[in-house]
Amino acid sequence: MNSLLLILLLGISSMAYVMTKSRSKQLATANGGLRYLHSRPAYYATLAAILAAIPALIVLAAWSVFYPSIVESMVMANLPAHVLEQGTDASLLYSQIKHVADGITATDKGWLIDASYHYIHVVESGNNLRFAALIVLSLTGLAIGLKLVRPKVKARVHVERTIHVFLIICSVIAILTTLGIVLSVLFEAIRFFNIVPVTDFIFGLEWSPQVALREDQQGASGAFGFIPLLTGTLMISTIAMLIAAPVGLMSAIYLAEYATPKFRNITKPILEVLAGIPTVVYGFFAALVVAPLIRDLAHAIGFTSASSESALAAGLIMGIMIIPFVSSLSDDVITAVPQSLRDGSLS
Repeated sequence: MNSLLLILLLGISSMAYVMTKSRSKQLATANGGLRYLHSRPAYYATLAAILAAIPALIVLAAWSVFYPSIVESMVMANLPAHVLEQGTDASLLYSQIKHVADGITATDKGWLIDASYHYIHVVESGNNLRFAALIVLSLTGLAIGLKLVRPKVKARVHVERTIHVFLIICSVIAILTTLGIVLSVLFEAIRFFNIVPVTDFIFGLEWSPQVALREDQQGASGAFGFIPLLTGTLMISTIAMLIAAPVGLMSAIYLAEYATPKFRNITKPILEVLAGIPTVVYGFFAALVVAPLIRDLAHAIGFTSASSESALAAGLIMGIMIIPFVSSLSDDVITAVPQSLRDGSLS
C-alpha cells in the first residue's frame, strides 16, 4: 500500500503542476500576456505541485515514525489482565502477537488469537485512514494551488523560499549526521579507555580483543595493543602502493600523452566506472578467489605457513582496488598542465 500511496501522491502532484501551468497560461493570455502575472507559469505550477506533495509527505513520514508505537499501545491495552499479570516482557508479548498475525507462528491460545485479530484490525484501519487522509490532503493542496493563480501571488518568491528552506534542512541533516558520527566514536572511545589503559593501547604488542560475556567464560581478558594494527596497516598499504602507483601512473601517462582520442574516450569512462565499485565487492572477491589462490601458490612452492589472511592477499586486492583512483587522478593532473608549460619543458 505504501508504494501505491506514493505513486498516487506523485500523480496528484504532477497533475497539479500540469493543471496549474495550463490555468496560468490561459489567465495570462486572456489578460494581455505573461506580464499580467507576477511570476511565470512554471512557478505557479511548481508551487501547486509543492502544496500537493510536501504536506502529504510530511504527514506520511510522521505517521511512519509514530504510528507503530500507537499500534503497540492499543494492542497491549486490549490484552486480558491475567496475561499482563504473568510478568512476561511486554515486547516479547507484542512480538508473539505480530508473529501470529503475520502467519509466522501458529498458536491455540485464545487470547493470542484474539490479540492478533485486533492487531490486524488496528493496522488495517490505520492504513485505510492514512490512505484517505493523505489523498484528501494532496487534493486540497492541488485545489489551493489552482486558487493561487492570481497576479498578486508571488509564486516565484514562495517557490524559491521553499527550495531555500529545503537546502538548509539538507545541510543541517548533513552536519548533524557528521556530528553524530564523531560523538558516537568519541563516546565509545571514552568507554574503551575507561576499561583499557591508554599506555596499553599505544604501546601494546598484541591485539586479541576477546572480552568475556560471563565471569566463567574463557578468554576473560583481551589484549588491545595498537602497534600490530599500525604495522599491519602500513604493510598492507605499502604492498598496495607498490602495485597501484606504477600501474596507475603509467596508465595515466599513456592515456594523457600517447593514446589516441578514440581509445582514451573508451578507456577513461571504464576507469571511472571501476573507481565506483563498492569496496565490499573487492573484499568479497579477495576472500573467495585471491586469498585462497595466494595460499595455494605459497603451499605449492613450500611456504606451508601461508594462510588466506596474509597481508599479501589484502595488499594485492587493495592495490587493484585503488588503481582506477590513481590512474584517473594522475590523468586529470597531467591533462591540466597548460600547453605553454609543456612547450617550455620541451624547449
